[in-house]
Amino acid sequence: MPDRPEIIKPIVPTDFDVVEKPLGAWHRIWNIGAVRKTALLIALALLWEAYARWLNNPLLFPTFVDTVKAFFADIASGELPKAASYTIQLLIKGYLAGLLIAALLTAFASVTRIGADLLETLTSMFNPLPSIALLPLALIWFGLGDGSIIFVLIQAVVWTVALNTYSGFRAVSPTLRMVGQNYGLSKVGYITRILIPGAFPSILTGLKIGWAFAWRTLIAAELVFGVSSGSGGLGWYIFEQKNQLLIPNVFAGLLTVILFGLAVETFIFRTIENHTIRRWGMQS
Repeated sequence: MPDRPEIIKPIVPTDFDVVEKPLGAWHRIWNIGAVRKTALLIALALLWEAYARWLNNPLLFPTFVDTVKAFFADIASGELPKAASYTIQLLIKGYLAGLLIAALLTAFASVTRIGADLLETLTSMFNPLPSIALLPLALIWFGLGDGSIIFVLIQAVVWTVALNTYSGFRAVSPTLRMVGQNYGLSKVGYITRILIPGAFPSILTGLKIGWAFAWRTLIAAELVFGVSSGSGGLGWYIFEQKNQLLIPNVFAGLLTVILFGLAVETFIFRTIENHTIRRWGMQS
């Protein structure tokens, strides 16, 4: 009996050829993240220049061209590199000290219940407290010098990093935790081999936020507090240029702060991210 027409199944060919359409040169270039970000920066610079020329008041808002000229002039004179170098040295000292204290607090909280209670209590107390608000006390306790600024930098870093790290530890898969326990790892090995890799996205987020808080706190502290031990950083440089009504130089100092932030994000944190959580498949 012949097959009924309504149940006849058409034969579908299985040897499809995949046709790949090559991307044009423009699309290949635009797919590069650095190219897109550079284009955005150029667009922002053009907007800056256009708005400044429309406003036509250099004392309020200098042009981008004048700012770049002041930037390179102060680099050539050595004034801007000296201020930036001093600020970066202070930042590194305070940031590393804050990371060390955060690591100790988080490790203690991860292995003992009283440590977890201590970290949660201290974080609830001090994390909402603006670091710059402690500057008057820091001046009384540590005097006019680097110690006062380093103290407020530690306050800016430690609670954010500790909170994000501890939250990341708590979010680690129970399966990974049981694997570490079954292997009989010590407390240090359990933290370094199980908790830190599993929680690294949260840890990296805490490092980024802590660095941003420390950088803003440092510039603000130098603006308020001025010269430390006979030297001045970027904040003091900006304050001095404002007093002399050298507004392009003020914007040059702000541009230096922005460029340093972009450099840290691009060359440090992005490199760490690409070699860790992206490589491990924890983030696309």
